[in-house]
Amino acid sequence: MPHATDPTSQDRTSQERTSQDREIVLEVRDLKTHFATAGGAVRAVDGVSFTLRAGATLGIVGESGSGKSITALTIMGLIEPPGRIVGGEILFRGRDLAGLPEAQMRRLRGKALCLVFQDPMSALNPVYRVGRQVEEMILAHNDIPRAEARARTVDLFRKVGIPDPERRVDSFPHNMSGGMLQRVTIAMAMANGPDLLILDEPTTALDVTIQAQILDLTRQLVDTTVILITHDVGVIEEMSDDVVVMYGGRVMEHGTVEQVIAHPRHPYTVGLVSSIPSGAMRGQRLNTIAGSVPSPLAMPLGCPFSTRCTMAEARCAEMPPLSAREDGRKVACWRV
Repeated sequence: MPHATDPTSQDRTSQERTSQDREIVLEVRDLKTHFATAGGAVRAVDGVSFTLRAGATLGIVGESGSGKSITALTIMGLIEPPGRIVGGEILFRGRDLAGLPEAQMRRLRGKALCLVFQDPMSALNPVYRVGRQVEEMILAHNDIPRAEARARTVDLFRKVGIPDPERRVDSFPHNMSGGMLQRVTIAMAMANGPDLLILDEPTTALDVTIQAQILDLTRQLVDTTVILITHDVGVIEEMSDDVVVMYGGRVMEHGTVEQVIAHPRHPYTVGLVSSIPSGAMRGQRLNTIAGSVPSPLAMPLGCPFSTRCTMAEARCAEMPPLSAREDGRKVACWRV
């Protein structure tokens, strides 16, 4: 599959060679987040592990229901009953966030850790002006006058490409388009210079032109450590350094963009990549993955993809470990 023509991709090889020298910002180890329901426990995140180094962008891709957003909410400490962390560690600069008291998490959220939700309208309070909401984020973590917080907000709006920022800070959410609102939420997330920025489906429900603008804006965050969550493999290929492919709450494959997208090894990753339309397929039927994602209450005990996998065999009734391969990537498949 052809690669994106983004100029920054030309330097990706050299970046990968030096990435191991960067400080580890986030290390997730065997994370498990379950939800108690009347029908039984839903294993929304079931043993997820990955490492993210400073200045890198980690893409997390998978179909709806794969556990991507729950992983992000767990890292942010935003899981509420009946959900809870039942195992694993979330090491943020060496500090385990799992089980950290809410008062301490609140000091981290909005400053060191920020999450941009996929629906900006629901992420913003409809009865407050958008500028005021960004100002409150700044004032919550900085002892400065409100006038200075407003000046910072105007500057943030200008940096994220909102036209006429001096006037737009006084707009209400309903006065702005979806693309502008997404820019506001990114400005809010960047207000205090976070160590880690999580973008959860930042281009969902936006038209193609606005999607491109939001991705260009995200690409400019060169000094920020980013987790980019999406179901769009093309976005992952263009924006990420490393990729985690999730399905059924588990990691199916983990490696660099070159490894995972250009040369996928797990059957699920192969299905995702081959389903991307290309110019060479004009007039042909799109490739699809047979079947659908099982109900969270009916997920197979072994490999969660086994019910849809054309390579499934008897031993897939047991979950394969996420093992490192000769090229350094990790794959959870008995056949690979």
